[in-house]
Amino acid sequence: MRAPNQAGAHSGKQTKQQHEPSSVAGLPARQAAAKLLSAVVDAHTSMDGLTDEDNGHPAYRALDGRDRALVRAILLSALRRRGTIAAAIAAQLERPLPGNALALDHLLHVAATQILFLDVPDRAAVDLAVEQAKADPRTRRFDKLVNGVLRSIVRQKAAILASPPVPDVPDWFVARLVEAYGTSKAEAILEAHRTEAPVDFTVKADPEAWAERLGGIVMPTGTVRVARPGGPISTLPGYDDGAWWVQDAAAALPARLMGDVAGLHVADLCAAPGGKTAQLIHAGARVTALDVSRNRLKRLRANLDRLGLEATVLEADLAKFEPDQLFDAVLLDAPCSSTGTIRRHPDVAWSKTPEEIAKLAAVQARLLDHAVRMVKPGGHVVFSNCSLHPLEGEQLLQTVLAERDDLALEPIEPAAFPELASFITASGAVRTTPADLPHADPALSGMDGFFAARLRRLG
Repeated sequence: MRAPNQAGAHSGKQTKQQHEPSSVAGLPARQAAAKLLSAVVDAHTSMDGLTDEDNGHPAYRALDGRDRALVRAILLSALRRRGTIAAAIAAQLERPLPGNALALDHLLHVAATQILFLDVPDRAAVDLAVEQAKADPRTRRFDKLVNGVLRSIVRQKAAILASPPVPDVPDWFVARLVEAYGTSKAEAILEAHRTEAPVDFTVKADPEAWAERLGGIVMPTGTVRVARPGGPISTLPGYDDGAWWVQDAAAALPARLMGDVAGLHVADLCAAPGGKTAQLIHAGARVTALDVSRNRLKRLRANLDRLGLEATVLEADLAKFEPDQLFDAVLLDAPCSSTGTIRRHPDVAWSKTPEEIAKLAAVQARLLDHAVRMVKPGGHVVFSNCSLHPLEGEQLLQTVLAERDDLALEPIEPAAFPELASFITASGAVRTTPADLPHADPALSGMDGFFAARLRRLG
């Protein structure tokens, strides 16, 4: 098919000339999906914010629950397999779409996602895409191109899905992974990214019994893992009883690095949604949980209430917070690029930029400096984040330790944490990636990418 030329393509920017959403059943959901895909890819907006039930994108909030679920499913697959989908579309065109044909590009991605990766009838995906093209003045003249491209993808679906994998993340993201981990490990991380992540549970007691009840397995780290829970989380056994909480296997590691915290006064900084707070309380610590977000703290309080756990919960900006007394230990799970969570949040690879990662690393360094000043001399500070990039982990820590003489890395010893031995770095920190914790069933493999280090304040 002939792609539109530069003169014939319309800008991807919103215009007042766009038609109102059509009354064709299913069309508003596809239109909303294209708008949200544009917001992620073009404006680097996080999918969580766009699909917030109360404050999300207007096109999303205008939909009913069923259509909202469809939009989320389209976005997750469209972003998780963006490179594959782009290659499939490009193969049907005589020449690439021009850079300003953004609306057409997103429309094709939304439709191709349904054809290749969702349980949507091919005919419905094609017909609704053609209707979507006709309803938008930016794409109206290309309805025949849309029809032809998508019908070709339908015919070639099996071959497309069987073709060798292509990167499904931006080129800069691939380059950073190769630089940090080498080609082989980078490819394994990218392969893990293509599979939807399982659901992990931290249980209060008897993981073997809960694995059986939930239909999962017990991981070497003690986490209970379920490939696909049999219903909404809130309907699963043990939810109402507060027997467990959802927490990725990697996210459960930093709190464990603090060792025996029974009876200690521990600060969990940047605490929401509260998984690590719950771990520390359950281990016997007196916990002060701090977070800057009122909405996230509401979720933390609700989680602790369900679990029957108590903490002192404070809404405060860590950078400005001064405690009345120093803590025995501090856990700082710092705000970061979240690139380690790409299996669960495939938008991260497209909504983050190298420049933003550098800025976040600087913020983390400042927060770590403040966290150290909140702990008693001799006390532990565990620093962690869910980034894959050494700039936010290994390199940041090396810089911080070189700049101050009141802080020392306390290496994690494999003998003390044998279940973590494969994740302990040469320096004694912990590094995990989505390619770790392999399993014969890909649906039970992997974990989030995390960096964690245990430090001690000297003096």
